[in-house]
Amino acid sequence: MNPSPRCAGVLLHVTSLPGGPVGDLGASAYRFVDWLAAAGQSVWQVLPLVPAAGDGSPYSGVSSVAGNPLLIAVPGESARGPARVDFAAAWRAKEPRLRGMVEELHRDQAERRAFDEFTGRQRDWLDDYALFRALADRHGAVMGWPEELRRRDPSALRRAAAELADEVRFHQTAQLLFDRQWQALRRYARDRGVRIAGDMAFYVSQHSADVWAHPELFAVDPATLALQGVGGVPPDAFSETGQRWGVPVYAWAAHAADGYRWWLQRMAKTAEQVDVVRIDHFRGFESFWNVPGDAPTAASGAWIPGPGRELFDAIRSAGGAPEIWAEDLGEITPAVEALRDQLGLPGMRVLQFAFDESGGANIHLPFHHPQECVVYTGTHDNDTVLGWWTSSNAARKERVRRYLGRMRRARVPGALVRMAYGSVARHAVVPLQDLLGLSGRARMNLPGTVSPTNWSWRAAPGAFTRRRARALAGLAADYGRLPAP
Repeated sequence: MNPSPRCAGVLLHVTSLPGGPVGDLGASAYRFVDWLAAAGQSVWQVLPLVPAAGDGSPYSGVSSVAGNPLLIAVPGESARGPARVDFAAAWRAKEPRLRGMVEELHRDQAERRAFDEFTGRQRDWLDDYALFRALADRHGAVMGWPEELRRRDPSALRRAAAELADEVRFHQTAQLLFDRQWQALRRYARDRGVRIAGDMAFYVSQHSADVWAHPELFAVDPATLALQGVGGVPPDAFSETGQRWGVPVYAWAAHAADGYRWWLQRMAKTAEQVDVVRIDHFRGFESFWNVPGDAPTAASGAWIPGPGRELFDAIRSAGGAPEIWAEDLGEITPAVEALRDQLGLPGMRVLQFAFDESGGANIHLPFHHPQECVVYTGTHDNDTVLGWWTSSNAARKERVRRYLGRMRRARVPGALVRMAYGSVARHAVVPLQDLLGLSGRARMNLPGTVSPTNWSWRAAPGAFTRRRARALAGLAADYGRLPAP
């Protein structure tokens, strides 16, 4: 597939698809791909596909490479579902059917051979992940496990693997089923000219198979897994104490010593799943804010150099990496920009950020956009455009009016979509909520909060109409963003 020099895409996480207790890799995903193709779109951007935390956040996964079993389409589920995802209820509904799929697979000899081949090919991460999940189901968060399991005593691990063999097999098989369904969907999308753009969280969770299996690669106590260095961002105009994210920073010297093997495996696995990956918090590769593990806030942190170009040279030398987009929002220094540009990576521009007090100097205004960037109306962390407009003060609204002219509130989302499409940026990606002109009730996430409304928004079953597809295809044609024939 040869995408056109200019392209358009839609940001919609899989869980936000309609149907069943949670959006998944079933029929609604295929209908959405058909709609994207009819709408002249060549990119479907999703959030991380990893097994999400209990609150549904795909940025707090228990593995950096595993697929989320909640996304597996299972037989017998109702085609109708709630307006918002209740992640705990969705898993309670899906798990028994998923276990039935696993048992049915293992009753077939050919399928057992396929399972053996899959587990052998994915052994670098799958065995640790499956045992981690089985142990977490029994003991809870890894920091509270029996000491011999937490510090991976070989004899204790062998006993646990034998005792929990059925559960380990369940989690391994769920990964096989996820892989099959995801690859089938990805092939279907490719055949219709739609590339998948994934997302990669920069850090991994303390409670994760990665930290448990490779504590030497993270700033944790190797015996207790207690945090010794914590990721975050420094104090700024919005927070006197900064942000302490509660995730371990990387022990970059250890990564460099083994040739960045963990990162190479992570990127190779990502390349199996997506065509493009947006890497969150790209600035952390240049330098990262390191907070002492016992510090209550991020205020006492310090900037520490990251691996820089050396890591990306290793990734490119290994080959097979997907196309990379750099999330370069927030406190971006000339050194971060230089690293991004040396690597030839497109950064991001977000139109909701374009109308602050800096006026014409704001880099998010379209006349400042470089060709090699991705322009968004907003991201998963922004309000919808309509919600943003509604909550904007009079001064910001006046700046928008001076730029776009006066219009009714309901027309503001469409105006910013058109602005994104008209940008010189090679890639224009719009959250589905903005294409639908939805209010702030459809916001995907409010950073720094834990709430049932975060991550739970879903598209209505009737959202993907032919009329909307025709209108969006017309807009893509007007601005030279249709896929190449």
